[in-house]
Amino acid sequence: MSVIYLLISISIFVAIGFFVAFVIAVRTGQYDDDYTPSVRMLFDDELAKKNQKSTITKFYYDNKIVKKFIYATIVFGVVAMSVGLLEAFFYLFPNLTDGISWLSYGRLRPLHTNAAIFAFVGNAMFAGIYYSLQRLLKARMFSDFLSNLNFWGWQLIIVAAAITLPLGYSTSKEYAELEWPIDIAIALIWVVFGINMIGTMLKRRERHLYVAIWFYLATFITVAVLHIFTSLELPVSLTGMKSYSVYAGVQDALVQWWYGHNAVAFFLTTPYLGLMYYFVHKAANRPVYSYRLSIIHFWSLIFLYIWAGPHHLLYSALPTWAQNLGVVFSVMLIAPSWGGMINGLLTLRGVWDKVRVEPVLKFFVVAMTGYGMATFEGPMLSLKNVNAIAHYTDWIIAHVHVGALAWNGFMAFGIIYWLIPRMSKGTL
Repeated sequence: MSVIYLLISISIFVAIGFFVAFVIAVRTGQYDDDYTPSVRMLFDDELAKKNQKSTITKFYYDNKIVKKFIYATIVFGVVAMSVGLLEAFFYLFPNLTDGISWLSYGRLRPLHTNAAIFAFVGNAMFAGIYYSLQRLLKARMFSDFLSNLNFWGWQLIIVAAAITLPLGYSTSKEYAELEWPIDIAIALIWVVFGINMIGTMLKRRERHLYVAIWFYLATFITVAVLHIFTSLELPVSLTGMKSYSVYAGVQDALVQWWYGHNAVAFFLTTPYLGLMYYFVHKAANRPVYSYRLSIIHFWSLIFLYIWAGPHHLLYSALPTWAQNLGVVFSVMLIAPSWGGMINGLLTLRGVWDKVRVEPVLKFFVVAMTGYGMATFEGPMLSLKNVNAIAHYTDWIIAHVHVGALAWNGFMAFGIIYWLIPRMSKGTL
């Protein structure tokens, strides 16, 4: 039971930390501006020129790092979906790879999920953040070395996962299957990403921190906390790969789904919402429908999301009050989630004619619609009477794929299609 209270304490600590950040932001005028920030952002280059005084400072954005992450996204997207296709064939031909242990379903399944989440979606996330962050802050990334260390370190982690998972090295924890040496590498590279991002914020030329940056910050802070506490494990030996979790029984299950659900929240959702608030209205050349709603969306989402994990453990040995806590917060999540989706879709008011002819906007519209579908279906599946029917069925697999393919996948495709012409100075 002590682990339950530990997780609650950590969640409260994170929530208080974000609340303090909110108060500081209000006191420093982050939400008071003569211009609507989303309007100014559309014309950032022109305004930067107007704001230059007698001293002209020249600097160049680092687009090379963006290109690298785009290339990695495309390559690993093909790999992740190819492994998923092979797994799908197992349902038709269960004996397809009999006798080949490293091609068995049990070993390929975590390879597919890790490749889709961390290799495909993760690289697309980094590409979008490295592109938008520099332009939102009007500053080059804090360190080119850290940018490249982030890129090559992340790719080496992915390669390590692609080798160890088929060989059978696994902690058996959903979305956290990688063994302890790789866990340490993930933590180090994630800190590198955070230092580079915060360092860029400190040297920014733009006073206002646009709402997308708040989503990026929440991603960095919360994923770090989730990864470190979930990956607390004792290696059998310092020369081997095998380790055992410091948690056991129902406490281990609770930590697992505290992490598992919030990996979806803070790796697959919050960074992509930040990217949505940048790329959608850049592509549409329209300001965000309601900047105030985007701020409410952010603060309500990060507070509610971190409590919803227990809905994965309904009808289990977890105390009923903890299960009910997860259900209540899951249902409450509908409000901020749909608020964000509606804010994104209403940004396209007056330019729906563009959607008919602009492929990028088509991808974004499907992504936001898929986000709305997944964030309605999720809370419904958390209700005990619905969960009793749906659990252990293909419905859950379909739900995950609506989120990963419709939301993350179509956002990633839209971002790639928007970035490549600008990176290559050509046309699609």
